[in-house]
Amino acid sequence: MARIIGLILLLPLLVVLVLFGLSNRQEVALSLWPFDLAWMVPVSTAMLVLAALAFLFGAAVTWASALSWRRQARRFREAARVLEAELSEHRARAAKDVGPVPPVTNALRLQRPAA
Repeated sequence: MARIIGLILLLPLLVVLVLFGLSNRQEVALSLWPFDLAWMVPVSTAMLVLAALAFLFGAAVTWASALSWRRQARRFREAARVLEAELSEHRARAAKDVGPVPPVTNALRLQRPAA
């Protein structure tokens, strides 16, 4: 279901990107101030490259900000594993301490109701 929704959202975005690329074919000169270099590219290419770089920068910032949460989750998983092992050890020890269950001599018999 999530894949279908993703495709439904991606298709209009791709159509808009293709239309943007076809509509903006004018050449622009991209230059960096201290250097005497200029790069002649179509406006659409410059904008799409800039958008891709901005996306990668945002993804890197998000990934870096989530590192502390991932580290904490890893610590919590390890603590849960240790506590589960300790709990199973205590349960095994408690099962040994209980010993055999005495037989029931005066048990009520359950009868099935007549149909």
